[in-house]
Amino acid sequence: MTSVRGVTLQADARSPESPRQREFGLDILRIVSICGVVAIHVFGHLVGRAPRDSRTWWISVTIDIAWIWVVPVFVMISGALILGSRQLADPGLFYRRRAVRLVPALIAWNLIYLIGVRLWMRGEDLTLARVLQLLVDGSVFTQLYFLWLIAGLYAVAPVLAAFLRGGSRRRAVAVAATFLAAALIFYMVPGILSLFGISRPVQLNVFTHWMPYVGYFLAGYALKDVRLGGWKLLTTGAVTVGLLAATIWQYGHKGSLPLLDAAFPVSYLGLQVALAAIGVFVVTLSLCEGLKLERAGKATVALSNATFGVFLVHLVIFEAIRLTVPAVSAGNSLGAIAGAYAVTLAASFAVSLAASRVPLLRNIF
Repeated sequence: MTSVRGVTLQADARSPESPRQREFGLDILRIVSICGVVAIHVFGHLVGRAPRDSRTWWISVTIDIAWIWVVPVFVMISGALILGSRQLADPGLFYRRRAVRLVPALIAWNLIYLIGVRLWMRGEDLTLARVLQLLVDGSVFTQLYFLWLIAGLYAVAPVLAAFLRGGSRRRAVAVAATFLAAALIFYMVPGILSLFGISRPVQLNVFTHWMPYVGYFLAGYALKDVRLGGWKLLTTGAVTVGLLAATIWQYGHKGSLPLLDAAFPVSYLGLQVALAAIGVFVVTLSLCEGLKLERAGKATVALSNATFGVFLVHLVIFEAIRLTVPAVSAGNSLGAIAGAYAVTLAASFAVSLAASRVPLLRNIF
């Protein structure tokens, strides 16, 4: 997940452009996407607890699945910003700069969620074996696998950039399509095998989380300059909305069409989600082409910069709300969850923006 000053949710370095000269499409896409990340985690709490097929459950599912494109899009934003960066001409410098931002965040937030949330707030009994499992799986907490995912993509970025350098956009599109297709097929296989009673689940760890996302990473670079207009833009937008609506229906009726569920899983690496993510990416950048934010430019950039911190801190804030507000903890009140979402999102942005002004804290935000 990327932004203009850090890792994952942030770009590689602060842009030398002023807000008036800057293209705001990626900033806006980043801000909207982090709102979706928070929505998935907050409303997902309700999806897992509300009575299935109830009105509350369907509303929560709709909100949750409608944002399923956010992780692929964040990876695409990273690819758009990183693979075209001149820093990649010097891999040593690139790795040092990435390490300065990513390593402190990896260490600090794994400790915060392991000790602060799991041990202190939840009171979990963490044995040495359990801690090792969480660390190796990259699953210390819900969203932290993404730090390992982006670290892996950073590791291979100079190699990918060297292959793309000097080539046409057609080459970039072809290699992105190849890697993405391979990942989608890889994630189809377990579902199809399950129809024959064969269990072969995909299991990733800190060393492999990045591998299925290379296609998205390359797609961000390949499609970053694509701009649609007229009927092409309208058609792509309509198809994207249709794909998301179909994905919501599929999730809500899971089990009704076993072959569909097996071949096209509702996941970040399902075909329909991949196409929807590409649609969101291209349509948003096309709509924002040439956008000038005279007065709101600085605020937009500041919020964009804050998305990395929001991504990391929001589940600490939501966990505090969940543990102190019975209606949220019970997971059966749409109003309570909606309120928790608003508070979590606002507080996360406030904390991230404030932390970015504190020298030590800004190293992990």
